[in-house]
Amino acid sequence: MLWHEEQDAETFVVPEAVIDLAFQVRCPTLPVDHAWALSEAIRARLPWFSDDSGAGLHLIHGAESGNGWERPSEGEALIYLSRRTPLTLRLPAAWVEAAARLSGEALEIGSHRMEVGPSKQRRLDRTNTLYARYVASPLQDPSEEAFLAWAIGELRGLGLSFKKVLCGRQQGLRSPAGEILTRSLMVADLPFADAIRLQESGLGPHRTRGCGLFIPHKPV
Repeated sequence: MLWHEEQDAETFVVPEAVIDLAFQVRCPTLPVDHAWALSEAIRARLPWFSDDSGAGLHLIHGAESGNGWERPSEGEALIYLSRRTPLTLRLPAAWVEAAARLSGEALEIGSHRMEVGPSKQRRLDRTNTLYARYVASPLQDPSEEAFLAWAIGELRGLGLSFKKVLCGRQQGLRSPAGEILTRSLMVADLPFADAIRLQESGLGPHRTRGCGLFIPHKPV
């Protein structure tokens, strides 16, 4: 764990080179582990949707589950989506118009059907603390220490200034090639410009499978 104590008080206007495009959807349920199936369903409608395009997919986290107040962790378990739960893509501005063509489509995600409605653009967040639920690394060593060292090296390679980095437990996402091992990652005390840069660039592979995308950290 890396942890230093200082505060940043920079003012910053958020650019619009990269945005989040949020679609209204009608989809009662999805499997907890829907990363691969949802990504493939989107790619079937948008063939350019790949990591090489700079695009990313925010995985969906429903409000609660039929199992109680805690979100289930098993891949085959279901999450229950409210009408306010969006499908959100992170995109370079140049791809927004092409991606908006998803509106009106129906995506088949295994046995689950998602009807895609209108979309709305959202700027990236002006914040000092970011969190990614799933970050995949190219490492063969699955240990927390190796992952954290890799993540810090990647963040420094982006030229970012940060004071705190903390990773979470390992989670797996299924794919035809085998399980994608990921960890959550929090990066704190970033200057606003660096926080935007990290949101724009992401970290690690598999962005269109839901990995490496940062959102504002909300303390529990």
